[in-house]
Amino acid sequence: MKTLADFNFKNKKALIRVDFNVPLDENFKVTDATRIEAAKPTIDKILADGGSVILMSHLGRPKGIQEEFSLKHIVAKASEVLGIEVKFASDCIGEVAEQAASNLKAGEVLLLENLRFYKEEEAGDVDFSKKLASLGDIYVNDAFGTAHRAHASTTIIAQFFPESKCFGTLLAKEIESLNKVLKNSEKPVTAVLGGSKVSSKITVIENILDKVDHMIIGGGMTFTFVKALGGKIGNSICEDDKQELALEILRLAKEKNVQIHLPVDVVAANAFSNDAEIQIIDVDKIPDGWQGLDAGPKSLEIIKKVILESKTILWNGPLGVFEMENFANGTIQLGNFIAESTQNGAFSLVGGGDSVAAVKQFGLEPKMSYVSTGGGAMLEMLEGRILPGIAAVLS
Repeated sequence: MKTLADFNFKNKKALIRVDFNVPLDENFKVTDATRIEAAKPTIDKILADGGSVILMSHLGRPKGIQEEFSLKHIVAKASEVLGIEVKFASDCIGEVAEQAASNLKAGEVLLLENLRFYKEEEAGDVDFSKKLASLGDIYVNDAFGTAHRAHASTTIIAQFFPESKCFGTLLAKEIESLNKVLKNSEKPVTAVLGGSKVSSKITVIENILDKVDHMIIGGGMTFTFVKALGGKIGNSICEDDKQELALEILRLAKEKNVQIHLPVDVVAANAFSNDAEIQIIDVDKIPDGWQGLDAGPKSLEIIKKVILESKTILWNGPLGVFEMENFANGTIQLGNFIAESTQNGAFSLVGGGDSVAAVKQFGLEPKMSYVSTGGGAMLEMLEGRILPGIAAVLS
């Protein structure tokens, strides 16, 4: 696997695919610069070598050229984060881009206009890829969030750099962290899978059952399992058509000697509201008109014991409706248990939109070994797929 360490960028133009798909407010100001900050180590290394940097990214889902999706809106924030004035090209291919790239001096950074202003980007068009490729000497993919898409700038472009392509710091770290869980894990390995639907996690569960010792199931998908086992779940969320599948997962886990931990009690409410009446009740005895919205205290005791005995932990999905204060405790406590286990030497990987949002919201991010930047991409890797953006650099 080639990384930045395999190249000296002196007097080279590095063409980097970054993921600067950041949120903007109504005044087009960046409200969360995490993705820009994540690319900084890669950019810093290239500039320190004496190279120059050309950044490619998409922003949003524009239909053709749309002013509100222009990457010019993030130039000021990118300049601030990188500590260098970022130049901007008002196109990503053609004369404007070629001129800007050719004028770029060592130590300078250029940001190209939104790749998705061209439909050829998402179509994986070869000619479009070739035009992008002509702008740089070395291709660096540092965009994990889009590595599962076979787009022009993430995958097709790599063929024009047969010997001069590598992973950036961020993408290399993502691959390394996932491999640490999937291939080189220290046992016992525990996967915590939360969220509302079993259906969205089926392939992940199937792929990781061979790799884990414990699987903690929480969140809304709990109730599909509980109902399948004959429990009463009241008005809790449930995928009735997935009950057979839930039983099959339990059977497979037993066969593979994987311990599945389902909640034994829940914080139930008589409405889906932070102001609803609340009671703590056994997970399989929820009365009609009530729904489980968070893990209960007995469940958290069981989870704590498993997490603190684990050496490798994967966390994907919250244990409850953490967006509501009264149902956030389970997710917060889980985060605290994982933080404690990490401090004691375990390796912890957090991924998937809601889990990442939770660790950020509750200030737990620095206490985890690694927090993944790509929700969809991480899930596909956990499903055992080879991502096209990664395969293209490895080939």
